[in-house]
Amino acid sequence: MRAISGLWRWRHNPLRRTTDLVEAWVALAALLLVLVAAPLAGSLIGGLAQDTLQESAREQRVSRHLVTATVVRKVEGSRLDVDPEASSGRDMRTRVVADWTAPDGSVHRAAVMANLDTPRPGDRFTIWTDRQGRTVARPLDPATASTHAVLAGFGGALLAAGLIEGGRRLVVWRMVRRRYARWDQAWDKAGPDWGRAGTGS
Repeated sequence: MRAISGLWRWRHNPLRRTTDLVEAWVALAALLLVLVAAPLAGSLIGGLAQDTLQESAREQRVSRHLVTATVVRKVEGSRLDVDPEASSGRDMRTRVVADWTAPDGSVHRAAVMANLDTPRPGDRFTIWTDRQGRTVARPLDPATASTHAVLAGFGGALLAAGLIEGGRRLVVWRMVRRRYARWDQAWDKAGPDWGRAGTGS
């Protein structure tokens, strides 16, 4: 709005300099770019992120398998940890040594995190593995992928708006420096005659 009011204010002002008008036009152009280009950039980035993340989620659901593991023993000194990949962020996990059978039929034993508060030998729980039985993170949830895509879109829009505003500020800064340089030149020309009687007569 300042850009529009600036243009209107300088329209018929007798004190208007060319740089004042140019500065107002630059501000208006930046405002229009922020209103048009930033949402467009956010939409494009968000759409690309959505496609990529949903494809990744589909691939993970195909390549990762939920298998049942059996507790052999609790790892000494292990403590309860919050599962960082849980949707609620409050699922407690304990490190145990467990056995499981992979989707390809191979048998495995390793230390893993179990979603059991007080694990005892023989307790069963589920873990995510690849086809060969190596433990992997749970597959990306489609809703989580969409949330990340929306955040990426907002980030892209904010970045575009920031770049446009940064460009506007750079142009105005250069114009102001040029204006000051002209003033310095004008003062240098007028300076030697200052204070002399009869100057200009």
